[in-house]
Amino acid sequence: MFYAALDVSLRSVAICIIDQDGKVRLERSVPSEVPDLVRCLREFGEPIHQVGLEAGTLTQHLTYGLTEAGFDVVCMEARQVAAALSAMRNKTDKHDARGIAQILRSGWYSRVHVKSVESHHLRALLSCRKVMQRKCIDLENEIRGLLKIFGVKLPLRLSRGGFDIAVRDTIESDPALSHALLPMLQARRMLFDTFTELDRRVRKAAHADPVCQRFMGVPGVGEITALSFKAAVDYPARFKSSRTVGAHFGLTPRRFQSGEKDNPGRISHAGDADVRATLYAAANAMLMRSIRWTSLKAWGVRLMKTKGRRRAIVAVARKIAVVLHRMWVDGSDFRLGSEAAA
Repeated sequence: MFYAALDVSLRSVAICIIDQDGKVRLERSVPSEVPDLVRCLREFGEPIHQVGLEAGTLTQHLTYGLTEAGFDVVCMEARQVAAALSAMRNKTDKHDARGIAQILRSGWYSRVHVKSVESHHLRALLSCRKVMQRKCIDLENEIRGLLKIFGVKLPLRLSRGGFDIAVRDTIESDPALSHALLPMLQARRMLFDTFTELDRRVRKAAHADPVCQRFMGVPGVGEITALSFKAAVDYPARFKSSRTVGAHFGLTPRRFQSGEKDNPGRISHAGDADVRATLYAAANAMLMRSIRWTSLKAWGVRLMKTKGRRRAIVAVARKIAVVLHRMWVDGSDFRLGSEAAA
């Protein structure tokens, strides 16, 4: 029985193949392309039981390519691999590949789910929208700061579409300001138009998806939250229990236990930060904005009185993740009764 490990970098991959006794049988460096990897593994001449690599930016591309070629590919959690490899005195690609091979042989790893191509397409759309939104906000803040020098104080709240109208007249009335700020305002307008188009595509994708439509039946959950959650979970059956979804997105407290010490801490912040932020925003909208009274909201309001607003929102966000996953698994709709907070 042979195990192959890949230490992946942008342009090359260090390959190490060991047998069931841990003896190194092959070490080689090849370009980080699927055909080169398949050729190297097949030239080894023996059937390979498993191919292991740690999660990274090229994981999805390499995993699907090697799986299509007939290999059993194992994607390992990067934090566990890094902790195991930290015991090595010298860090090189060759040594890292050896260490990954030994981890694969021993079975001391957590297998990471490799998301589908459809899920990555949705995540790319959401990421592009967020980048455009951030760039628009950065330019708006820069323009606000520069105008303050000349005594121009813009209103605290301006709609995204109304920012250009509020600022353009002020800039064009001063030739010196126009020379400096008008190109920045034009760049901001182009970015805002791009953001508007991406936002329209995100909302259209959410309304066209039947799963997201059910998600949006939960008070506070909108298009962004629904689509982000669906793209991040990808395959709901990979969670044995809906209660583990909150921990997957870092919404459960850390815990440090050793001997007589047992200290619970703040939430772990593990997993996808964007999904965690959208769940937090959905919980905040449910508690502070939504007029629909549900058992989940009532539970959150009671918790807010005893634990404070922020802790209550985090707890409700964790519950929303559980509810959304259970709705996806069962194919059910959100109910206003006590079942919603189960």
